[in-house]
Amino acid sequence: MAASNGGALPVVDLAPFFAGDGAHDNSARARAIEAVRQAGQATGFFRAVNHGVPRELMARALELSAAFFALPDEEKAKVRPAEASSNAPLPVGYARQPAHSADKNEYLLLFNPKLLLNKYPAEPAGLRGALEECFAKLTDLGLLMQDILNECMGLPPGFLAEYNSDRGFDFLTALRYFPATTDENNGSSAHEDANCITFVLQDDVGGLEVRGVDGRWVPAEPVEGSIVVNVGDVLQVLSNKKFKSATHRVVRRPEAHRHSIVFFLNLHGDKWVEPLPEFAGDVGEPPRYRGFRYNEYMQLRMRNKTHPPSRPEDVVHITYYEI
Repeated sequence: MAASNGGALPVVDLAPFFAGDGAHDNSARARAIEAVRQAGQATGFFRAVNHGVPRELMARALELSAAFFALPDEEKAKVRPAEASSNAPLPVGYARQPAHSADKNEYLLLFNPKLLLNKYPAEPAGLRGALEECFAKLTDLGLLMQDILNECMGLPPGFLAEYNSDRGFDFLTALRYFPATTDENNGSSAHEDANCITFVLQDDVGGLEVRGVDGRWVPAEPVEGSIVVNVGDVLQVLSNKKFKSATHRVVRRPEAHRHSIVFFLNLHGDKWVEPLPEFAGDVGEPPRYRGFRYNEYMQLRMRNKTHPPSRPEDVVHITYYEI
């Protein structure tokens, strides 16, 4: 159920979760769950295939988002976030990384369409529909993956589903990374994701890299129809560091824009996060993190970007809560 993929990311086939309930399917599901467990405990990254998100939808969403980013700046500016007028956890609409940022990309961010918080561009036609359909499909995939991880972690059935039942903080971002220059090629600095589970859809340009268990950077090369999956900080804390929120980055390529769509299965800001007893006290291990409210961590992460520290060591990561 897991393949080596040429020494890069392990591949997990999710087809058994969309099939019947026969003994063969149950055996295939068990192999897929074990493959996710191994990937989650090693680097927290893997590639999903047969994941239930139509290949045509993924291609159409990437193509339409690329058409949006190719519009003149004044057109994109029409969907910039309004100043302090939204109840969304993060500003919705179009934005570009500030000039002082080491990251060189622009993006369009939206939350669950049912919340009626989003701002959509008028052009290109069909972009809104494609992104909203992606949001719905990736939400379904996120809930499936959460159930798989629940079993991987040995938690009571439905624990994560109940713990993370509010979908109000999930968000999707369509991104465009600018071509590398002769001076630098950073598209997204090395980081870990703060959330629960992340999905990445990418075009054929490449540039996403994951830090492997040996510390080397492993390319997450584009493979048509696949989705890159990674575990975020929340699950690393809940599992008391048994499951890894791996470091990753985007390296820009010369003479090419890179487009991706990233979906974040998040946690509601009011949720309390701390190592679960199953990974700490119940097994005689000390907790490796102190508890915190998720929104507090989100705000610290946002401040990294809006008011960057003068020293790299002052950037807040999940290590801020380590004991």
